[in-house]
Amino acid sequence: MTTDKVAIVTGASLGVGAGLVAEYRRRGWAVVASARMIEPSQDPDLLTVAGDVADPVGAGRIIDAALARFGRIDTLVNSVSVSISKPFTDYTAADYGPAVGAGLTGFFWLTQCAIGEMATRYGGHVVTVSVALAEAPDSGPPAVLAALARGGLAAATRSLAVEYASHGIRVNAVFPGLIQTPVHSAGRYDGPCARLSPFGCADQVSDIVDGVLFLESSPRITGEILHIDGGHGAEDGRI
Repeated sequence: MTTDKVAIVTGASLGVGAGLVAEYRRRGWAVVASARMIEPSQDPDLLTVAGDVADPVGAGRIIDAALARFGRIDTLVNSVSVSISKPFTDYTAADYGPAVGAGLTGFFWLTQCAIGEMATRYGGHVVTVSVALAEAPDSGPPAVLAALARGGLAAATRSLAVEYASHGIRVNAVFPGLIQTPVHSAGRYDGPCARLSPFGCADQVSDIVDGVLFLESSPRITGEILHIDGGHGAEDGRI
């Protein structure tokens, strides 16, 4: 199956980002995959762009590369985040920059560039992958910087969905819970959200990928924060 659609995926070198790149390609989309460090691709419909999305010049370079190679942008998936768990008074400027830069600042610059392009052409879709921490703080490991970034992303998602609905642009987010990764074997987790869901297991990368693609195929859904957290939302009383 092939389409003429183009997705940009950040954080694309591993984890959820890499899973999204593979699935969009499997569905016939052309993909621009970006990360701080990423290998070149031999696939003519997969363009890799190394760079820092928190830098407005870097964000613009990703958009320019997508347009130069493929001529359009249909979807942007923001999938970059950094979680640093410390007591609030122990955070330093060196912690603040990466945590907020990867989440809020990168989201701001790249989404601004992408929506600016989408609004002048044919509409589009923005999805941000984050975590549910901001809506469900608990007495576990402290993570106020993650909460600051994720709370801002949730608010921005809803605000942009309303602002750009008349331009045919949808804006959604996916908030996972605890995701199983190669560096975290089953049952061994620490840091923010280090608590298994009521299912008793971590979410898989494929669960999050499926959630993003569900939103992709749902043209009437916008302003939605989709929780894929194994029941944490129900347990904590959010939903």
